[in-house]
Amino acid sequence: MESMHAFFPVAAAIVGYLIGSLSFAVIVSRIMGLNDPRTFGSKNPGATNVLRSGSKGAAIATLLLDAAKGWLPIVLVKWFGKPYGMEEGTMAMVGLAAFVGHLYPVFFKFVGGKGVATALGVLLGFNPFLGLATALTWLIMAYFFRYSSLASLTSAVLAPVYYVLGDTMVWYQNNAILLAVSIMSLLLIYRHAENLGRLVKGTESRLGSKAKPDNHVHEPKHGHHHKH
Repeated sequence: MESMHAFFPVAAAIVGYLIGSLSFAVIVSRIMGLNDPRTFGSKNPGATNVLRSGSKGAAIATLLLDAAKGWLPIVLVKWFGKPYGMEEGTMAMVGLAAFVGHLYPVFFKFVGGKGVATALGVLLGFNPFLGLATALTWLIMAYFFRYSSLASLTSAVLAPVYYVLGDTMVWYQNNAILLAVSIMSLLLIYRHAENLGRLVKGTESRLGSKAKPDNHVHEPKHGHHHKH
């Protein structure tokens, strides 16, 4: 039975990674007949780039689904894992696996998004207050500065800080969850390295700006004809 208890967390992490690998920016765009988000704007399969297609509905759907895939594996462990020996350590592992799945999705040749919405979903899964504090940070920064990347970088830096500060007041700190949050933050900063460069140069595009037509864009190799 103990060997089974060792197997369950690993199996849960694999499932978490597979759920995280569902690139909803691409899936939603395909369903709604929009161009593949990997072919325009920042070429990042995420909600901000889907918004550049001009479809707010597609961007909102992408945001919610990308967040849900980070949240769902954790709450499933939270609700059903205890009898199988799966508690905070497994939640940390599953959340991180879902996040890594979004960054490097097995179903999409390991080319994924930057992970902001999925990271937010993971934080909400760990603790709703942690997720809300981080989301509020993103919204405040985005509202005042109009840069999605700057809001994301600020939130990434502050998420582990919030988790440490909230110890004993809002939750009891767990080292595995702190490690998972810290790794996610470092990966988010790494994935936004190009944006950071553009922010410094003053060439970063602001929220709400449409994608400029790219004459060098090739149609995706799926044989589908996308509407413009």
